[in-house]
Amino acid sequence: MVDRQDLVELAPHYLAMLVLAFAVLTVIRLTVGEVNFWIETVAVVVALLLYRPVVARLGLAPSVWTAR
Repeated sequence: MVDRQDLVELAPHYLAMLVLAFAVLTVIRLTVGEVNFWIETVAVVVALLLYRPVVARLGLAPSVWTAR
């Protein structure tokens, strides 16, 4: 069972990941213009996969991510 405190600690990171996804799409559309759906999808997936290691390297990762 997931502890409520863990969810409270993770919530800002999930919100930041959602904002990051929209920011990546916005930057792509402003700089390149309309591109293929799959290119946008790959860019968002790569950005979201890089989020966790970058946050961990900066020392901002929640304890749930660093404990495992």
